[in-house]
Amino acid sequence: MTRYWGLAAGVLTCFSVWHAPLAGLAPDGRKCLALTLMAIIWWTFKALPAGYVSLSLLLSYTLLLNPEKVGARLVFELWTTPVIYLVIGGFLIAEAVRSSGLGKRIALEALNRYIRTYKGVIISCYVLNFALSLMIPHPWPRSFLLMSAVAHIANSAKLSRQGMTNIGLAVFVSSIPTSMILLTGDSSLNIITVGFAGADISWLRWLLYMGMPGVFACVLTCCAQLWLFGVEEGFALDKDYTTRQLSEIGKISRKETICIIILGATILAWTTDSLHHVHPGWIALLAVVALSSPFANLLDGKSFSSVNLETLFFLSAATAIGAAGRATGMNSWVIEWIRPETVPVNHYAFALYACFICMLAHLFLGSILAVLSVTAPAIIALGNLAGLPPIASALIAYTAVALHWILPFHSMNILVGYGPDAGGYTEKDTLKASLPQTLVTVAVCLFEITWWKFIGLL
Repeated sequence: MTRYWGLAAGVLTCFSVWHAPLAGLAPDGRKCLALTLMAIIWWTFKALPAGYVSLSLLLSYTLLLNPEKVGARLVFELWTTPVIYLVIGGFLIAEAVRSSGLGKRIALEALNRYIRTYKGVIISCYVLNFALSLMIPHPWPRSFLLMSAVAHIANSAKLSRQGMTNIGLAVFVSSIPTSMILLTGDSSLNIITVGFAGADISWLRWLLYMGMPGVFACVLTCCAQLWLFGVEEGFALDKDYTTRQLSEIGKISRKETICIIILGATILAWTTDSLHHVHPGWIALLAVVALSSPFANLLDGKSFSSVNLETLFFLSAATAIGAAGRATGMNSWVIEWIRPETVPVNHYAFALYACFICMLAHLFLGSILAVLSVTAPAIIALGNLAGLPPIASALIAYTAVALHWILPFHSMNILVGYGPDAGGYTEKDTLKASLPQTLVTVAVCLFEITWWKFIGLL
């Protein structure tokens, strides 16, 4: 029934705004706002699956807005950029790492060699999620790969239900802060954030800006989880189990060796993009082609089923909101509407203000990309008044939205692991962790200001 109410609320809101006399907003901007609000309401209430809402928004922009301002080329612009192909490449690279057995070997080797306590398992989820982010530029495949290894080990230790839940939560929650450290840590969200700022920063430049804030976020999030859910008593890792698993896998195979060579070359190319100026998206596609070659034989035609089309269309819709909003004047109108009489000039005060605005929007809208599409342009414009460069303002908005959640639908990284068939945690578990995580989000935004002053960005 909620879906029907959401569907009706979206249509009613669209109709009302479409015909409302909004002062200062041109007709094209008003229509764009009406269609955008309808899509956001449908996303929030899950009136339709997210991918179909995205398709409806792309279609309505194309057919109902002035084609001289918002044509199909603008609406589907993401498909002409390397960003979308980095996302596609990320899914396919993850499939190659999975099919080769390399990802499972790395997880089992780390758990067998270094894990001795329950606390160590939780911490290892963060460390391994980061390690896998070097090879797999998308958080969802990383988390499922890690979960497949950790779940067997946790089961062999005969943990309580809460102990198992905490480990599942650690696997999927850890994918959020670890994705902040590298530009390719989240091949969709990170690249699009840079696009909102109109910047073109290299892989190493992102690491300089976000490496330390990302590590700080990992430490705080991990500590908050350990404090909140406690430590399982009587934990005993079954070393025989991990040893047997590694024995069954055997020595490193030819496919794993080839996978290591290709991924090593890919990572090297990503880290040196400031020298050769080839976008990470094109590098990812080169890696995919190499992985599908007869020499490697790690990807075939069936591997394309691992590419999540819903994610691709969702990304397209999120970027189209920003592009159409700029073209029709909607973004400028929204900025004027939310702008206070005086913008905080102090950088720390501005970070708190921007963090509050973004988290408030995220609370009601849910979708990270939808929230960023609406708030990032506004925060960047307000940041200019406070003397912040666009990339700094965009990264504050990104941090405030990406790190924050209340319920699973507020973060797709958490939502994909929600339920007994994935991470094993419930809405109650994520709600319990939400207040400490809100404090973590604010602390990281403030730390970013200090770090950026130290390195000279501010």
